[in-house]
Amino acid sequence: MKTKLYVLYGGKSVEHEVSLKTAVTVLHSIDESRYEVYPVYITREGLWCTPPGPIAKDELTIERLIATPTFSDPARSIGEILSGIMALPGPKVVLPLLHGPNGEDGTVQGLLELVNVPYVGNGVLSAALTLDKAMSKQVLAQAGINQTEYRVYRCEEWTTDEAAVLRKAEDAIGYPCYVKPASLGSSIGISRCTDRGELLTGIREAFSYDKKIVIEREVDGREIQVAVIGNERPQASLPGEFIHDHVFFDYESKYMDKRLTMQIPAKLAEGLTSRIRELAVRAYQAHGCEGLARVDFFLDGEGQLYLNEINALPGFTNFSMYPVMWERTNGTAYSALIEQLIGHAVARHQNKQTLQYTK
Repeated sequence: MKTKLYVLYGGKSVEHEVSLKTAVTVLHSIDESRYEVYPVYITREGLWCTPPGPIAKDELTIERLIATPTFSDPARSIGEILSGIMALPGPKVVLPLLHGPNGEDGTVQGLLELVNVPYVGNGVLSAALTLDKAMSKQVLAQAGINQTEYRVYRCEEWTTDEAAVLRKAEDAIGYPCYVKPASLGSSIGISRCTDRGELLTGIREAFSYDKKIVIEREVDGREIQVAVIGNERPQASLPGEFIHDHVFFDYESKYMDKRLTMQIPAKLAEGLTSRIRELAVRAYQAHGCEGLARVDFFLDGEGQLYLNEINALPGFTNFSMYPVMWERTNGTAYSALIEQLIGHAVARHQNKQTLQYTK
């Protein structure tokens, strides 16, 4: 019997489009001799539904994956999917391809835990920690992993006294600095600020996406990325970096600039590659990660490393850094990488079934 594979994509998130692009690539690569695939589209309003009829691989497009929900109430739409296709008998696994809030933050993971279905990627706690930059930084500090100077501000603090927040940020962080929504990815809502006017604008924009923001001191240097995979014994890939001339690697730079090139492995001083890989695994384990994550570092001109952030669901198209790093590390092809992640999901689920819930 084939394993039923439920692929979740879209989502109530500003990263909705990124998720759709990921889904097209992943669905193209699924081995249909092993998996019975069920695409599940989540609208921008959080409604769950399935595209009409089976979709042949040569018909896979973003437009084809978008569906119209039967119900206008999220609870009824989710219930329809859970009691319908996800209640079918036989082996099953869920592949969440949801970026940002309402998908990458532990919410969907909690639902899947309740219905006792194996799913790819991080669990509830690690998903929530890695998406929330403010909480992640506390975990990194506790683990003794170096990071740049930062401060966290909440919306209530800002609306009460804007001038005080500006003054505190300037005194503690200075310029240039970066303002970030605490729980978003793909560089959405992030601003590089060089003076008070830009800081004011950046804070207002960040608070339009989140009720909590992080302001960080800029590290002048390179951004080095590492792919990590596994459960109890995670492994780190060779480090990689994008070669570009952008002062700020924002959303448009990441997804629209056709001149971007990958350098894998990154050209690093002797011994630094192994150090970065070890730190990536340490950070992964400190957050309780399982399945996969991409760990991003800054490397300044003096060779000092700063951990920037952990992305629990990194970009996963076939030209994204995460899968390409594995292909250049050990030859793992894109489709084989998906198989590995599904295997880790099933193994984690089976391991949890051995737990005792009665005295």
